[in-house]
Amino acid sequence: MTEQTPAGVGTLDTVVLDVPDVAAEAGFWKALTGGSVSSESDDWITVVTPDRWGIGFQRAPDLVPPQWPGQDHPQQAHLDLYVPDLAAASARAVELGATVLRENEQWVTLADPAGHPFDVCLKEGADGVTVMGATFDCPDASALARFWSGVVGAPVTYDADGVAMLGGPRPLLFQSVEGYTAPRWPDPAFPQQVHLDIEVPDLNAGEEAVLALGATRLPGGEDGFRVFADPVGHPFCLVR
Repeated sequence: MTEQTPAGVGTLDTVVLDVPDVAAEAGFWKALTGGSVSSESDDWITVVTPDRWGIGFQRAPDLVPPQWPGQDHPQQAHLDLYVPDLAAASARAVELGATVLRENEQWVTLADPAGHPFDVCLKEGADGVTVMGATFDCPDASALARFWSGVVGAPVTYDADGVAMLGGPRPLLFQSVEGYTAPRWPDPAFPQQVHLDIEVPDLNAGEEAVLALGATRLPGGEDGFRVFADPVGHPFCLVR
């Protein structure tokens, strides 16, 4: 299934992970992906991968790490990586500090040092470690894909069996999860783990557009960004 590409509100800038130690987490992902640090402060580090994905690390000293699988302390989103050699990539990740959670024939699920799950997926001929996409848990993959298609201006290229995918240079994926538990940022009892930063040319126009698509305005934000939740509670920021 492929839909016509919508105009979009902005472009995906960064996938941001909440972590207790930004230096340690950035070091892990930098080494795993072969990326480089593009910005750095005491509370935030951004790593840009060779395939131009931005992965940000935001200091969250009280992070409650996800416990995958299960919905008691569920994952909210995860990164999927392509690798040419599954065994070698998994071993390298473990050497850097990851923990194997589940092994499959075509992919391995691991947790990074902060506890965020991620998948390494076999792709023959892959040029080293590359980012396949970011996957979000939700109650209805089709509906959430339509929302994010309108936000980032990417077509829905797959929608079947509880999984939907947006195409484009930075794919987003959505998987339907039974018993989905939404983050309720800024409520510390239901904290976020991951959020997306969406770059827009104008914050006022961007806010109007995402609210019309079904987003909810959340507290916080400064001159350069505003905070929202998508229709199932995942926080995201519009930035300029």
